[in-house]
Amino acid sequence: MNQRYMATEKKATSYPKEKINILFLENISDAAVKQFKDAGYSSVKKLGGALSEEQLIKEIKDVHLLGIRSKTQITKNILEAAHKLQAIGCFCIGVNQVDLKSARQQGVVVFNAPYSNTRSVAELVIGLAIMLIRRIPDKNAAAHQGIWKKEAKGSYELRGKTLGIIGYGNIGSQVSVLAESLGMKVIFYDTVTKLPLGNAISKKSLKEVLAQDVDLVVRQGSVDGRQHTRHIAVNMQNTMHALLQRQAQCRHRVRTNACSMLKILVQFIAHIFPNVFLRLFG
Repeated sequence: MNQRYMATEKKATSYPKEKINILFLENISDAAVKQFKDAGYSSVKKLGGALSEEQLIKEIKDVHLLGIRSKTQITKNILEAAHKLQAIGCFCIGVNQVDLKSARQQGVVVFNAPYSNTRSVAELVIGLAIMLIRRIPDKNAAAHQGIWKKEAKGSYELRGKTLGIIGYGNIGSQVSVLAESLGMKVIFYDTVTKLPLGNAISKKSLKEVLAQDVDLVVRQGSVDGRQHTRHIAVNMQNTMHALLQRQAQCRHRVRTNACSMLKILVQFIAHIFPNVFLRLFG
């Protein structure tokens, strides 16, 4: 009886780790590869970039676990070709790059990492705000032309300024905390009721935030495909043109060169970081 029990105890109860094929795309960190291999998963393949649908269909046939970032699009055709696929790990905030309905029908579990780069993006927003309000881009361009602008004219501090946040999610709330620690006043709007952190003040509408005498506006939304974040993004895009026109009038607090710098920044941010929008009143 004891021998039978011991034999049952030793019997494998799960699929052998060495036979589980793992594919990482888009240059996912080597730390992830190392963790899986240290855990006994020897068949781990890492590729530097994203694959097209046709390429991924060929590559995914024997894959059990797939790791992607935001560029790889997991379509219905890919999922139908992935006969052994058990799970997809999205090494990013959202899951809108995956056809979730097809994944559910195929029994494929989809994970994401909603807090993976929250702090990094929040710090980047504050860093960009400091650079802009102190006119670092202007001074950097001048220095490259051999001109040393040893002056503080047109440069300001974030302390005492008002920050408007559109979309008080994981990133927006972190920006709020960092901004307050720098002495800024924070107001925000979100389509979902959110508990303010610190002394941040919630506003009832997007227009109410933009109507305030704010010095800086940050828009964090449309990163995960959810309806309310898309709603925020659409509203911001509809108001962007009006905001730039209003700034182009260069009220007494905004100088002409600040307006030009703002337009350049908006184009840069919209291209590189589509979920962040900054607006500065000098």
